[in-house]
Amino acid sequence: MSGSQARRAASRLYAAGSRASSSVIARALGLDTARSVLTRGSFASTWSHRAAPFSASAHASAAADDRALARNIGISAHIDSGKTTLTERILFYTGRINEIHEVRGKDGVGAKMDSMELEREKGITIQSAATFCKWKDSDINIIDTPGHVDFTIEVERALRVLDGAILVLCSVGGVQSQSITVDRQMRRYNVPRLCFVNKCDRTGADPWRVLRQVQDKLKLNAAAVHIPIGLEENHAGVVDLVRMEAVTFHGPNGNDIKIEPIPNDLKALASEKRKLLVEAVAEVDEELGEIFLMGEDPSVDQLKAAIRRATIAREFAPLFMGSAFKNKGVQLLLDGVVDYLPAPHEVENKALDLNKEEEEVQLVSDPKAPLVGLAFKLEEGRFGQLTYLRIYQGKIAKGNTLMNTSTGKKLKVPRLVRMHSEEMEEVTEASAGEIVALFGVECKSGDTFTDGTVNLAMTSMKVPEPVMSLAVAPKSRAESANFSKALSRFQREDPTFKVRLDEESGQTIISGMGELHLDIYIERMKREYKVEVDVGEPRVNYRECVTQKATFDYLHKKQSGGSGQYGRVVGYVEPLEEGNQGVEFENGIIGNAIAPGYILACDKGFKEAAQTGGLIGHPVEGVKIVLTDGASHAVDSSEMAFKLAALAAFRQVYEKAKPRILEPVMSVEITVPNEFQGTVIGNINRRKGTVKDSTSEGDDVIITCDVPLKNMFGYSTELRSMTQGKGEFTMEYNNHQPVTQDVQAELCQEYGKRQKN
Repeated sequence: MSGSQARRAASRLYAAGSRASSSVIARALGLDTARSVLTRGSFASTWSHRAAPFSASAHASAAADDRALARNIGISAHIDSGKTTLTERILFYTGRINEIHEVRGKDGVGAKMDSMELEREKGITIQSAATFCKWKDSDINIIDTPGHVDFTIEVERALRVLDGAILVLCSVGGVQSQSITVDRQMRRYNVPRLCFVNKCDRTGADPWRVLRQVQDKLKLNAAAVHIPIGLEENHAGVVDLVRMEAVTFHGPNGNDIKIEPIPNDLKALASEKRKLLVEAVAEVDEELGEIFLMGEDPSVDQLKAAIRRATIAREFAPLFMGSAFKNKGVQLLLDGVVDYLPAPHEVENKALDLNKEEEEVQLVSDPKAPLVGLAFKLEEGRFGQLTYLRIYQGKIAKGNTLMNTSTGKKLKVPRLVRMHSEEMEEVTEASAGEIVALFGVECKSGDTFTDGTVNLAMTSMKVPEPVMSLAVAPKSRAESANFSKALSRFQREDPTFKVRLDEESGQTIISGMGELHLDIYIERMKREYKVEVDVGEPRVNYRECVTQKATFDYLHKKQSGGSGQYGRVVGYVEPLEEGNQGVEFENGIIGNAIAPGYILACDKGFKEAAQTGGLIGHPVEGVKIVLTDGASHAVDSSEMAFKLAALAAFRQVYEKAKPRILEPVMSVEITVPNEFQGTVIGNINRRKGTVKDSTSEGDDVIITCDVPLKNMFGYSTELRSMTQGKGEFTMEYNNHQPVTQDVQAELCQEYGKRQKN
């Protein structure tokens, strides 16, 4: 049987759903099953954290081009999985910092990447932070991202510009809600990833359960490249399944690394897991598949090269293990970043040619090509706006002239820096594949910069719609200027933070991704701008309507010396057909009981009166006003007299027309795992919602319902708690519907109290 026939036969076995062992495939293909399919190969190379990351041939080609050694990676995970702790260890082992500090900053210092005071207080990452370091011969740009779902835009824009990522998973928590969201974002931007099972020292640690969840929940073709040497308090290190050797970490900072033969009690497990590793990679890599099906044992270099090819192709995810907090496994993970994640030139990046009707153009990671860079993140720095720029091709230098293809404006680069958390390091130039920051450049997040020789635009990132709003106002007028400055800055920095002025209520409404998101910005106003803020729910935009026909006959007469005021209007009001929300005026007078010049004044008067209903002061809609008769005076009648007559007539007839209050009702679509369907629907019923549809989609159920807006406040937080953070929802305005009688009475009572006050 030829190699290609063997591969096709193996593919058929896998397509049939069989996780067949190598010996099963060998028998199926008629190979010599007496031969050991995956025996332990003999190799003399010894692991060292300074060992060459590539095979000799790969290293030789890399030496010819320094770009092959660069890495741009992000560290993403569910909240409290240990991302920032892991980044702190990476910076220590690569020599970027001299001391390790912990996340919550109990020692008064805090983790390097959590530079904001709020981050150190709360022990969470709020803003993504960039840094760079060197491991072996490779330059690594790192972005540490938040784990909380409220700050998902920080993960979104980081993954948009990165070439690879580390997905950190807790060995106890496993694949959690934000792990699924982050994985979805990695797929959206075609980012290859390594998985790191962190916290193997914690009570209840089970990395094999986490691996199963990665395979089942994330649907990744993943396999372990490590097995732990001890778990919980006995965790000492890992067995490297690629090199088949035990690596343990000693000393206060895990710097003392010992490489020894695999302990006897782990040899059988290591052999079994290595077979599974080779099998998983051979399933998606043609070269290793050839070796595997011929019953040969791949060498270290062959296996590493195959894992690299499969990882870059996003067909395999190697799973590393360790404990960042206890300083175990981080150096091996850094080796994995260099060995398995792509260099900038190995990633396909496309732009749109604005001169050719947005035709797609393939970018090349070459410093000699025309410059193309993407501004992916903005910050307000001490010296003005700080713009983070990912350079996709070409070169940028201090003093260069750039063109913003979004605005067509040209500008000079006044200052170029590389970021190390909040610290800046001046650089004179930067090339394709690097991440730098510019000062004094006015632009928006997502703008593309070129050198002017090409007119290209990078594709935009996905910006989720805000799901929660609050009404805010400064406590004193003296703080209004700083209040406006803060809102303006936050909007520029964060595309998910929106500000609008409600025309009806006059309130300033801020919208964001959740309660924590908005709370952080309110706290930042207080700390950074010295603005104390009053916070409340935004006023619900109620409406009023009439429910039956009623007649009016009103005479406006005023005499106080000189010319007086006189105007009489007669007619009726009635509700419009369902679905018609306007205010209609009809002149039904036959003859000239009212001079034609005053009819327009009547129209204005009635419509002005409809702007303020008599129940709770909200606009009246869905009403038709018909003028049937009236009277005017030759001397005392005027436009003002008839406008005032119309205003008073509408208020007189309004109560007789049995008015009702209408509330805004939202169309809500909720996506939750099947097991939470009953709980979520019960909660919708308690919020006086109406479930319209419920459909299954894989392991999830999509519930469509209509819910009054006032009952949706706080729903995002409650949905997360009901569904262990796995539920998502979107909502949009549907229509206004009548409130119940008890709610109407309550609203009228509240309005009456406000009027008295």
